[in-house]
Amino acid sequence: TILFLDEIHRFNKAQQDALLPAVEEGLVTLIGATTENPYFEVNAALLSRTQVYELEPLSLDELAIVVRRGAAALGADVPDQSADLISARAGGDARNALNILELAWQTAQGTDEELAEHYVEDAARKRPLVYDKGGDAHYDFISAFIKSMRGSDPDASVYYLAAMLESGEDARYIARRMIVLASEDIGNADPRALLVAVAAAHAVEHVGLPEASLNLAQAAIYLARAPKSNASYLALKRASADVREHGNIRPPVSLRDASYYGRRLGHGEGYVYPHDDSAGFDVDHLPDELKGRRYYEPGSSGEETPRDDG
Repeated sequence: TILFLDEIHRFNKAQQDALLPAVEEGLVTLIGATTENPYFEVNAALLSRTQVYELEPLSLDELAIVVRRGAAALGADVPDQSADLISARAGGDARNALNILELAWQTAQGTDEELAEHYVEDAARKRPLVYDKGGDAHYDFISAFIKSMRGSDPDASVYYLAAMLESGEDARYIARRMIVLASEDIGNADPRALLVAVAAAHAVEHVGLPEASLNLAQAAIYLARAPKSNASYLALKRASADVREHGNIRPPVSLRDASYYGRRLGHGEGYVYPHDDSAGFDVDHLPDELKGRRYYEPGSSGEETPRDDG
């Protein structure tokens, strides 16, 4: 018996679990269809007993066939240019293509004109963009946005930003990710990048959309064009690894709090105040067990480029 379940992600955990015995015993061949990511929406036990196939968006040639068949069913005379435009505006989705075709044809019929391209453009604008704010598109677009800025591609960065904003993505979420990138991928190669990203986040809060989209675009382009360094990220990663391995090793006695009670215990003894004695700049301030460790390795671009003091 073949059991086909459309929108299987709408089944709750208990309902999905109820399918397990029949699937395990081979009583049914289960075929589930979903527009969501099955690794997030389908129970792991059920998923482990199935094979996942991802259906890719239709190509322009495939969509053109769909449009021609749809036009024949409507009895519509669709010029080649309009058919190609419908295919291009459908976003790889046959249902979108047919909806655009039908809406454009109905509009054109009311004017006794042929289905011209401007009817297609108008119909396409009225179709919602294919974007699931809690699913694959949400993660795919923000990933592409971050990687484009990291890869110093301002054009791709502003495109993915526009795609997310046009699709209704939360501008505050976008701004938060830009703040993270400013420190993770730019860091001290351009310390101003963090200020720019934070300023964009403030603009989102105080100005709001749609005007704040310009602030986000300006910041995204700045971050994309900025020199890159992940030295801060790597330094924290190395230091955190030592903390996890060795625990919180107490600071040397010379660096401990030397307030009244601390001073009575000898805290602060041997501390060299660097503004009074330049030798204080040469002291290794790490705990004795970690002396000599190097966590921060400056990058080779922007403000981290070694300066020639001569």
